[in-house]
Order: sequence, then structure tokens, then C-alpha cells
Amino acid sequence: MDIDLPSGGPAAIAGQPIVEVLAAGFGRAHVSQRSVRTAIGHGMRLLGRSESSDGSWHEQHIDQRDEASGLRSRTTVRTTGDTTAWQVRTTVTNDGAEPILLLSVTSLALGLPPVDGLDLVSGDGEWLGEGRWTRRALRDGLVPDLNLPMHGQDGRGRVARVGTGTWSTGTHQPSGALADRAGGGAWLWQIEHNGPWRWEVGERLGGAYLALLGPTDLDHQWQQRLEPGESFTTVPVSVAYSPDGFDQAVAAMTAHRRALRRPHPDRDALPVVFNDYMNTLMGDPTTAKLLPLIDAAADAGAEVFCVDAGWYDNDAAWWDSVGEWQPSQTRFPRGLEEVIARIRQRGLVAGLWLEPEVIGVRSPMQDKLPPAAFLQRGGVRLVEHGRYHLDLRHPAAVAHLDEVVDRLVEQLGVGYFKLDYNIDPGTGTDLDADSPGAGLLGHNRAHLDWLDRVLDRHPGLILENCASGGMRADYALLARLQLQSTSDQQDWRHYPPIAASAPLSILPEQAASWAYPQPEMTAEEAAFTLVTGLAGRLYLSGRLDGMTPAQHQHVLDAVETYRDIRHDLARAVPSWPHGLPGWDDTWLSLALRSAGADTYLAVWRRGGDATSTLRLDHLRGRPIAVDVLFPRHLPAWTHSWDAAAGTLTLTATGGASHAARLFRITPTEGSR
Repeated sequence: MDIDLPSGGPAAIAGQPIVEVLAAGFGRAHVSQRSVRTAIGHGMRLLGRSESSDGSWHEQHIDQRDEASGLRSRTTVRTTGDTTAWQVRTTVTNDGAEPILLLSVTSLALGLPPVDGLDLVSGDGEWLGEGRWTRRALRDGLVPDLNLPMHGQDGRGRVARVGTGTWSTGTHQPSGALADRAGGGAWLWQIEHNGPWRWEVGERLGGAYLALLGPTDLDHQWQQRLEPGESFTTVPVSVAYSPDGFDQAVAAMTAHRRALRRPHPDRDALPVVFNDYMNTLMGDPTTAKLLPLIDAAADAGAEVFCVDAGWYDNDAAWWDSVGEWQPSQTRFPRGLEEVIARIRQRGLVAGLWLEPEVIGVRSPMQDKLPPAAFLQRGGVRLVEHGRYHLDLRHPAAVAHLDEVVDRLVEQLGVGYFKLDYNIDPGTGTDLDADSPGAGLLGHNRAHLDWLDRVLDRHPGLILENCASGGMRADYALLARLQLQSTSDQQDWRHYPPIAASAPLSILPEQAASWAYPQPEMTAEEAAFTLVTGLAGRLYLSGRLDGMTPAQHQHVLDAVETYRDIRHDLARAVPSWPHGLPGWDDTWLSLALRSAGADTYLAVWRRGGDATSTLRLDHLRGRPIAVDVLFPRHLPAWTHSWDAAAGTLTLTATGGASHAARLFRITPTEGSR
């Protein structure tokens, strides 16, 4: 059946069902490797619609049934407030007399306008190079014009992006957008899953289509057997729509992401986090190194101090021995308690790095847990980079992690965990599962359940999401966890495109980009990395304990600037005045429009021409005031504003090839 999403959303093209199901014994109605034109999807007929409420969420339920297979579906569309964004998932139930082997089920499929006017916005990423987004016309070599009306049938090609394993954002983004150049409308989507996924775009006779899925047989060795009476529910996805273009669709999705998030005190507090790792202690903490760093971080205005990797091992070769999570006695001769006490004495929340889902092959825990508590294939525990991977479907694995977290919180006084995740187990586990992909999906969902229970027990505990930086930055996790490390990138010159693009897929107040000023940096270089941190959730590191008073004041100025604007950032929506950030761009920018009149504009120059012009369309036709928020003590950049065109021209002064500024732009009196 076809539907219109509520509240003025995008209409489906004729003939594109919202539910597509590929199952053994039924297959496709039109041969291809697409996720649409399935026989069961083609046979779905409407049974009815209903509505319900879940707290502040309004739910619309669409019930359908395919007579040939006996498969019944319920698609639930959830929305809240007045935002034009919807969360969708589908449950299929076997009402027939025979088992059905599912091979893929769409969370949602939509028909969209003709391909000719559509641009595809998609993101790629990898370790140290996250969030590389591009915008490209579908007709520009992606979806060729095949003159389908002459042939009287749909095409068979598609543009597909696939995430495999558990690094959900490790290669491609599970989000994307289609923007209609002619009609002005834009559709933005995200797949909210901490495991495998697939989205695809292609052309049908009536126009374009979009299909959003979790794991599939084609990509992820996922098969799910449904006995009569059994049900399967897809992973949730969200779609935002605006008739006013890409930036407004991003604004709708930004509001929707905030609605998806779990309530937590951190949402209002947004404390400054100092972490000792990046370009600082690098996984080698000791009492002697930490105590002066804690004092320097506190003096700079940090509110959380997180001791990163290495606190649990007695030597430097800790990688394959993790898993027991007992404090080292050699690193901390008087106990880790001394370090935690200093952190708390200075008024900071104490934090620790933890990688809960893995057990090192040399860990004492590796033979204390039963084999069934680990992901495995063919009866063999999976090993990646010297680590076994826990299977959180197993109660022994969960009990172990609960003991670790509760001990560190209740006995040691930890109030913050950096939850890292540095391996990817691949396809999944075939133990107690219909397929490896089904086993992995079960583990993924058990992982989310475990996180929910941790926060239920410790409602004030702050949990940072990290996976070798930004390798698992999805909204299954970010709906639960409080902030996201955007990268492990150690080169301050390479970080700006990561930080600038992050709010396209992560809320600004959750996007924690490292700022790691060092004593050996020039003032402009230190300002550059600090502006990178100020582009979202300020996340500090660096040898603050080795700085001169002037350098330390520079860091304190940045922290005070963040404290002044952080509550605006939690209501801001992003846009990109230079266009989507390119990895090698010499000029990059991110605008964050607050709920009030102010726009916060972060701008980085990386060589090239000293002058650049950027677009601020939302301020076109209005006089503005441009103020430098940070750094104030370095040479002021010159600027000129063309109100009619909505363009701001900046010229970097001072002679540094790499420099950055954070501006506040405010419409002045008399502006409309």
C-alpha cells in the first residue's frame, strides 16, 4: 500500500509499498538485487489503521497482510511535537501454517519524486577520517537515465550504502539525504542501529525510491526463521522532511534527535570534560603524571576529569590483557583511590576509560566466563586484535559487566565512563541463532538493554560513546549515551572537517571534538585546536601542566567561552556556510543557529588565500553585528557583510597559515 507520512510529509509514488519483505520461497516480484519489488511486499493489502500515544509521542499504526505467505505487518510511525520528522519500525508476524525464512525486511520504504531533480547527500568515514560528506546529482553517474517508460518496467540498479559488523559508522554513514533541486524539498534519514544496516536509492517508473533496513541476508548473512505465530521487529529508522530545502530538513532531524534522547542531567549541565589521553598521556597514566594534570585541568575550568586507557594494567602492554578492570598497583602505588580523591577534591567528576565488550586473550577473565558468553563461529570464540568479544545475550557476560560498573561507581566513586570499542567482530555469531547475522542482531539489542539498565541503576552516571573515535556513532547508542567522541585524529590540522561535519549526523551538544593545546604550540595553533573543540561539546586534553601562565589563560578563555554558549548550543541547529566540509578544503565553517537571535560561527583557515566568502542565507537582507568570541587576544580578522546577497567576507590577519576564530553574529536593531 501507499501512505502519506503525517503532518505534510513526503508522499509515496504509486506502487511503492512501505513494507518490503524478502523471504525464501517467495523471493522478488522483479528480479534484481534491490530491496524493493518483493513478492510479499507486492502482495501486502491494508487491514486497517489505528493511533495511540506513548508519553509525548503520537503513534500511527498501519496494519497489512500478504495472503500468499500469511505474513502480517504492522508499521508504527512515531512523531512528537511539531517537527516534521518521524521514527518508523515494522513488525512482521507469521499468521500462516508454515515457517517463513526471512532474508530482509525494510523498516521503511518510500517513493519519492523523479530522479532528474534529486541530489544525493551521503557520508563516508574511516578511522581518523570520519564524516566525509558529499552532495551529488543522482543523474551524475549514480542513476543513469535508462528511459524506463519505453521499457515499461522498473530498473534494476541502485545506489546502496551498507554498514557491516558493529562499527556502524566505520565505513559509511547510516544516514543520508535526497534534496530536490527543482521543488526545494529535502528528505533526511538515519538508521538507528548499533550493528549492520543498508540503505538504498534507485529509480522506479514513478520516480525515485528509498529503502531503509537493518541486517540482510545479501549483505550480512542475516536470516530469521519465523514459526507460525512468531514475530520479528526491524531496527528503528527516522526520516525528516522539509519543503524548504536541505538545511531545514537538517533542522527537523536535529529537533527529532533531541526528542529521541533519554532524559539525563548531562543534557542541561553539559560539563567540560578533560581526558588525559590525546597527545598527552596516551594510555600511560601514573599517579605522578596525573596529579599535576588534574590540578591544571581544574584550574582551567574543567568539570570532569577522565583517566583514559592503561589504569588497569601493571605494564605498558595492556592491549590484550583487558577485561578484569582492576586498578593497577604499580601505576598507582597508593592506589587509584588517591587519584580519584584528588579529582573529587578539586570539584571534578571522576571518570575512567572502559572497553566493556571485550576480553583480552591474556586477561584473567578469558577462562573465568563460559565459552557461550563470547561471540563464536563453528564453536570457536572469535578473536580480533588480541581480544575476544562478549555476547551480551548471555547472563554471565552481563553479570560480569554489571559487577565491573557497579564496583567502580559505588566503591571508587566514578561518575563518568568513556566507553570505548576498538574491535569489530564481523558478521556475528552462529551460537543459538538462525544465522550469524541474527546472532549479532540479538547481541546488538542486548547491548542496548544493558546500557538502559546501567543508567536505570545509576541515573546520574555520564556515559561517553567512543569506538576508535567515531566508528559507532549511531542513534541507537546516542539516544542513550550523553556524548560522542568524534575521532581519534591526533593532527590538529586535520580535525576541522571532522568537527565541522559532525552536526550533520550528531547533535552539536553531543559531538565532542578534541581540543589539545600544547606548550610548544604557537598562540594561533592553540587557538585553532580550541576552536575545533568549541564547535560542539568541548573535549579537552593537552599538557596543561606544562604551560606558561599566558598559555594557561588562553585555555581558560576558551573554557569560559564554552560555558557562556553551551546552553545555546543545546538548542542550536547547524548549517554550513562554505558548503559541506571537504577533507582538503583550505577554508571550512560551521554555523550553529541558536534558538534566540545569535548565530555562532566557527571558521578555520588551512593555508591558501587569506580571504574567503561564505553564505549566511538565514541572515540575508538584515544588518548584523559580528563579534569575536574566541580568541580575543589575537589579531582580529576583518570582515564585510553584503546583506542583499547574504554573504560574509572574512580576511585572516596576522600571517599564520593555519588559524581559526569563533564568532557570534547577531541581527542589529531595525532588522526584520
